[in-house]
Amino acid sequence: MFTRIIVLLSLMCVLSSPVYAAGFDATTLSLGWGIPFLAILLSIALCPLLLPTIWHHHYGKIVAIWTLLFIIPFTITFGFDSVIAVVAHAILEEYIPFILLLLALFTVSGGILIKGNLQGTPKFNVILLTIGTVLASLMGTTGAAMLMIRPIIRANDNRKHRVHVIIFFIFLVANIGGGLTPLGDPPLFIGFLKGVDFFWTVKHMFLPVLLTAILLLIMFYFIDNYYYKQQNEKLDKDPTPDKAIKIYGKQNFILLAAVIGTVLLSGIWQSNMTITILGTPLALQNIVRDLLFVAISLVSIAITPKQIRSANQFNWEPILEVAKLFIGIFITIVPVIAILRVGYDGQLSSVVSLVTDDNGGPINTMYFWLSGILSGFLDNAPTYLVFFNLASGDANTLMGPLEATLLAISMGSVFMGALTYIGNAPNFMVKSIACQNKINMPSFFGYMKWSVGILIPVFIVNTLVFFIV
Repeated sequence: MFTRIIVLLSLMCVLSSPVYAAGFDATTLSLGWGIPFLAILLSIALCPLLLPTIWHHHYGKIVAIWTLLFIIPFTITFGFDSVIAVVAHAILEEYIPFILLLLALFTVSGGILIKGNLQGTPKFNVILLTIGTVLASLMGTTGAAMLMIRPIIRANDNRKHRVHVIIFFIFLVANIGGGLTPLGDPPLFIGFLKGVDFFWTVKHMFLPVLLTAILLLIMFYFIDNYYYKQQNEKLDKDPTPDKAIKIYGKQNFILLAAVIGTVLLSGIWQSNMTITILGTPLALQNIVRDLLFVAISLVSIAITPKQIRSANQFNWEPILEVAKLFIGIFITIVPVIAILRVGYDGQLSSVVSLVTDDNGGPINTMYFWLSGILSGFLDNAPTYLVFFNLASGDANTLMGPLEATLLAISMGSVFMGALTYIGNAPNFMVKSIACQNKINMPSFFGYMKWSVGILIPVFIVNTLVFFIV
C-alpha cells in the first residue's frame, strides 16, 4: 500500500501540473535534507541482516515512508512546483532508463539455460569464472551471475571445500567483471546516462579490469588447487554426474545483442529533437532506447519456453525489489547531489576537502578509496552518482582533464562492491542460491575476512599502478 502511494505521488508530480521550477538554493540546504537518502541506504544495508523477516515483507513500505519524509517537507518548504521539477527529473531522466536496462538484461538472461555438468577441477573452475567475468560486461553482473552460478555449483557439488569458489565468483562475476561497459554494472550505466561515452568506459576500464581479474584468477587457482589436492577432497559421491554441456534459449543471445546495440545507438545517434516534460528535456534517441528495452523484454518473454525459465527458477521478485528500492534512492538523493554541486559553498565542504588538494585539484587515490568503501557498505550506483557530482558533475570535463578522477570513481564503485554481501545486488542473490544448495556460506563478517584479505592487497596494487606510479 505504501509503495503504491509513493509511486502514485511521484507520477502525480510528473504528470499533474504544467508548472515547474527548481525553486531552491543548494547553498542554503542543510544536511538534514539528506537524512531520508541516508536512511534508505542504511535500511538496505542493515535491515536484511538485523530484521530479515520484516525487511523481506515490507521493504517497499520502508522505502516509501523515507521517500515521503523527503517529499512532504520539501513540498512544504519549497512549494509544489519545486517538488514536481525534482521528481520529474529523477524519474524521467535517470530512474526509468536505469530500471528499463536492468529489466531487459534480467529478462533476457533469465531466458538462457545452461544444463549439463563437468568436473570442477581447478582449471575448469578458472575457465568458468573467466567466462562469467567476460559475460558480466555484456549482460550485466546480475544476468551473468544468475546464468553462471548454478553451473559452477553443479561442477563442484561433490567437493567438500566449495565456499572459496562462490566467494571468488562474487568477486569476479558479480562485481569486477561488470567494469568493462556501461551494460555491466549500474554505476557505469548511471555514468552513461550522465553523458560518459560508451567507449570511454571500454577503453579506460579495460586495463584495470584485466589486471584485477588476472590477479584474482591466479590467486583463485592456487587456493582451489590447494583444496583440491587435500586428502579425501573427492570422497563425496557426485550428485550430478558429468554430462555434456547444452545451452537452451539461444534465441535470447540475439536479444542480448539487441540490448547492446540499443545502448550504442543511443550514444552514437544524436538527434536534435527533444520532448520537454515538466522542465526535463528528453532526447529522441533516449526515448527510442527506453522503448526498445521494453520491446526486447516483451519479445524475450514471448519466444522463451516457460520450461526454460522454470528450470532457471526465474521470477520477477529481484527486479521488482530493485525497482522499489531505487525509485526512493533516485528521488531522495537530489538534495545530496545539489549540495555537492556547490562544493565549498555547501554543507558538505568537509567531504570536498578530503578529495581535493591545496590547489583545488582532485586527489584521485581518495576518490578511488572513498567511492569504493562506501560502495561496499551502501550501494554502488548512488555512491557513484554522489562522487560523480562531487568531482564535477559534467561528463565532458570528467572525460577530459579529469579523466583520472572519473576512472578512480568508476573503479572504486565497481570493484569495491565486492567487499561485502550488500555492496552489489547480485552478491546476496549468489549467497542465497549457494545456501539453497547446502553450501555453508560465511556470515557477513566471515565473508569480509575473505574480501579484506584478498581484495585489499589487489586494490593497493590498483592504486599504485593507475594513480601513483
